[in-house]
Amino acid sequence: MDTATNPQAELQKIEQQIEQLQGAAGDNQEALQLLEGLHQRVEALRRQVSGKLTPWERTEMARHPMRPYPLDYVERIFPEFSEIHGDRGFADDAAMVCGMARFRGREVGVLGTQKGRDTKQRVHRNFGQPNPEGYRKALRFFKFCEKWDRPVIALIDVVGAYPGLGAEERGQAEAIAHNLREMSRLRVPFVAAITGEGGSGGALAIAVADRVLMQENSIYSVISPEGCASIMWRDSSKKDIAAAALRITAKDNFELGFCDEVIPEPPGGAQNDYNAAATSLADALDKHLSELEGLPLRQLLDARYKKFREMAQYYRTV
Repeated sequence: MDTATNPQAELQKIEQQIEQLQGAAGDNQEALQLLEGLHQRVEALRRQVSGKLTPWERTEMARHPMRPYPLDYVERIFPEFSEIHGDRGFADDAAMVCGMARFRGREVGVLGTQKGRDTKQRVHRNFGQPNPEGYRKALRFFKFCEKWDRPVIALIDVVGAYPGLGAEERGQAEAIAHNLREMSRLRVPFVAAITGEGGSGGALAIAVADRVLMQENSIYSVISPEGCASIMWRDSSKKDIAAAALRITAKDNFELGFCDEVIPEPPGGAQNDYNAAATSLADALDKHLSELEGLPLRQLLDARYKKFREMAQYYRTV
């Protein structure tokens, strides 16, 4: 398709031009003016492209290697973060990060799944896939926050729970199921935000929250598009069809009632402006926490139960 009718292709072409000009512009005023015009065009194209992404393109955006991870958000909006380690049963899981912090005048507990940027970090973080000890560390952290009456914030960007033999031998399914039960009756306000991928039970295991938020280009699904395509059509290349059928985007999840708010991202995605993405996320978290903190405990627990009990109801009986 010609770049005149394909905003994505034009965007890539202009970004390449900007890279070339930045190194050679120096103090040349004409080159600097040209750069400014190109930057403005890039911003316009990013806004145009963001509004027309297919579900599969949203999936690719959620997996962007430069997308902010939970610790990038912790650095920007949760000062005085103090991490805890270990599940006091087997080991520490670096894929699951938990700690106490401050957030806009309140003390909170923050946890999230961390993928890692380079090969060394990815191996250390197990590519962001928690083992049972990661979920048991999260449960230990939930109980700690409950004891000290601290609201909990979960930042989720995970492909899924680790499916390895060792994880299964140590009770991966039991660890996730235990978390689901205990989160449903956690006696403090709890807000979860999907910041990238929200993959299956690996995400749900830290997302049974009073409010579930999703960033604009995040996804939340019971299975990956590739996995779904492999099961349904024995052909993982049909992942784009599966992505559309699964309704995995933030907009779809909001319409289905699984998500309580879609958080806007900077033009072109959160990877283009970490600070702007963090500000939007922080504003949404602050709004929902403020609403939840005013609720009596019994009302908080009843509302959480009702929220998950009424999900996916397509028929109502009188």
